[in-house]
Amino acid sequence: MKLIHHTQVPAEVPQEEARGVTVRWVIGQQDGALNFAMRVFEVEPNGYTPRHQHPWEHEVFILEGHGQVLGEGKWHDFGPGDVIYIPPQEEHQFRNPSDWSIKFLCLVPAPAYCGAG
Repeated sequence: MKLIHHTQVPAEVPQEEARGVTVRWVIGQQDGALNFAMRVFEVEPNGYTPRHQHPWEHEVFILEGHGQVLGEGKWHDFGPGDVIYIPPQEEHQFRNPSDWSIKFLCLVPAPAYCGAG
């Protein structure tokens, strides 16, 4: 078993084009998780994640803040408690046009863990 506070995991800056984004890989293959990886993203005001697509899905749970996600070719508003499913191959991006930070959980399949997400 692993029990830690998410802030004990170092925050990393994504290698892809992004602004004001950090990610913490809180559960993954390094913990023996063979099926999924869990990440905690934080997006600062006026920040955004890379705009991209890939062959794996995302499951997202919004913890804090209000922002927008690109999906199905248009922007959708989200807030705390919202859940977002992004299917494989769908172009997506998260952005924060607000004055407050956004924090969300993002789960991806283990094979994607070795790639970008």
